[in-house]
Amino acid sequence: MDGWYVDERCTNCDAARQFAPELIAEVGGRSRILRPPADEAENRRLHAAVFACPTRSIRPVTGRADQALDPFPMPLDDGVLLCGHNSTHTAGATSYLLLRPSGTRMMIDTPRWSRELAERWTESGPVTDVLLTHRDHAAHGRRYADHFGARLWIHEGDLDAAPDADRVIRGLDPLEIAEGVTVHPLPGHTRGSVLYLADDRYCFSGDSFYWSRTTGDLEVAESVTWYSIEELAGSLARTAARLRFEWVLPGHGDRRRLPADEMSRRLVGLAERTRLLRPRPVDFTGVRW
Repeated sequence: MDGWYVDERCTNCDAARQFAPELIAEVGGRSRILRPPADEAENRRLHAAVFACPTRSIRPVTGRADQALDPFPMPLDDGVLLCGHNSTHTAGATSYLLLRPSGTRMMIDTPRWSRELAERWTESGPVTDVLLTHRDHAAHGRRYADHFGARLWIHEGDLDAAPDADRVIRGLDPLEIAEGVTVHPLPGHTRGSVLYLADDRYCFSGDSFYWSRTTGDLEVAESVTWYSIEELAGSLARTAARLRFEWVLPGHGDRRRLPADEMSRRLVGLAERTRLLRPRPVDFTGVRW
């Protein structure tokens, strides 16, 4: 489309479409360019999509995208940056930097590994912790933690994916791991899935739930629940009423900000809907982001 195309490596992960849904859509099980950017703002959104795409499938016909237009790390809100550069080794999961009042940062899940990228994440402050939400996103955790001199966190249920983690979260009870930051174990997507809640504002939900542009609501990815949809239903039933946040920030699926009261209502509704679900075969094509 006027100088841009999506190549055959696209895995339909939705990461790029989240940045430019007016320019990129799902067609036939993969992303497709709908039209070229109409102005500079759309051009910036398109390039955010380019540099988030884990397979680098969104390409100009002239060759590589302009590296000067790489926007990452990209501010999402006062306290959170998007890392971009999603990794094929985490199925294209989104990674975040959580900014703390001390000037330090915490990385939630990880982008693709490169030393150049790692240097970017610390330009405005050191990263003290790498917080893994579950086993699917553990691929680069140790390497980033070692580069930063940071602590690597994972739940005991997924410990075999990061056996050299520095901090192991155990059991089902919430645990404050830093001032204003609490981890909530949420088995379901995997046995060791957790979410991290920060400042009663940000919920880093991993792959437990996400915002769906299709339904306009919080959803679970039931067709790619590896461990147990029934366990996930129980986790949500146990946890939903005690969580309060404005931003849902998942690994897969879209992000969304709503007033905390509305987000709480939607989360309770999600728990009720999930209780009615039953196990089904894993089907990557079954998710309508």
